[in-house]
Amino acid sequence: MVAAFVKTDKDFQTKARSSGTTVTFVIIDGLFITVASVGDSRCVLEAEGSIYHLSADHRFDASKEEVDRVTESGGDVGRLNVVGGAEIGPLRCWPGGLCLSRSIGDQDVGQFIVPVPYVKQVKLSTAGGRLIISSDGVWDVLTAEVAFNCSRTLPPEAAAEQIVKEAVQQKGLRDDTTCIVVDILPDKANLTMPHTKKQPGMGVFKNMFRKKTPSDSSSHTDREYMDPDIVEEIFEDGCAFLSKRLDSEYPVRNMFKLFICAICQVELKPSQGISVHEDSSQPGNLRRWDGPFLCQGCQEKKEAMEGKRRSRDSSRNSGSSE
Repeated sequence: MVAAFVKTDKDFQTKARSSGTTVTFVIIDGLFITVASVGDSRCVLEAEGSIYHLSADHRFDASKEEVDRVTESGGDVGRLNVVGGAEIGPLRCWPGGLCLSRSIGDQDVGQFIVPVPYVKQVKLSTAGGRLIISSDGVWDVLTAEVAFNCSRTLPPEAAAEQIVKEAVQQKGLRDDTTCIVVDILPDKANLTMPHTKKQPGMGVFKNMFRKKTPSDSSSHTDREYMDPDIVEEIFEDGCAFLSKRLDSEYPVRNMFKLFICAICQVELKPSQGISVHEDSSQPGNLRRWDGPFLCQGCQEKKEAMEGKRRSRDSSRNSGSSE
């Protein structure tokens, strides 16, 4: 999924477009929900009476870590300066003035605005849940609680229309205001099955979200026979660096066979492939000849995204000036 986002960004930029977009990509497989996102179009889940944020907000105002990453890679992050030296508005990256640290496109701002997504996967209980996926035109106006409350009794399509209507009424149509609502319905087959007693120790090492409810005060015996009132977190990773996100357990290939670029999927001869871990500061026993492998073009993009091309270009310029 990470490679798909980077490839999409690379393909987008070959069209020489200076525009960009946020992306929130959702996969629903039964009770499993996987969300990959760049930008600030959030995906929010309501399940069992609780609200869970399944995407990250990549605005500079929301993450000092992202500000530091972009600054170290050569970006200039600050607010808009007006007459008199006053600073107004959100933190932005200059030149360009983009307020996001991750997006698809936006090549005019700089390669340090990366397309590497935050990815999160959760598993719902058999009770199901409702997803709201919206652009910032909604979330700049409505809290998640308001969005769910104003649309709770409506079917998905009508709920999305109501959320947009609520946002526009409060602020006006000043920004992209897009909304999708998806219901993950309970599994009727599971609902008819008798409850079985939970085995001791099950789920002890699992990372779970849980919100206490009045039912938590019920007897220990009752709780043993009830389905867990939880949303279980399966996976989460928001690192911006490809060397840490692409699979390090890459299959060993015969040196005489063709390799495949992990991003653009072009075939490579062994002598052409560049390990994603080359020049990596990642700890462990990774070596430069360990996969996955990248083609020259994707390697250059990776270096630019991580600020390495800028550092090398600066070193060359310093050397030539001496």
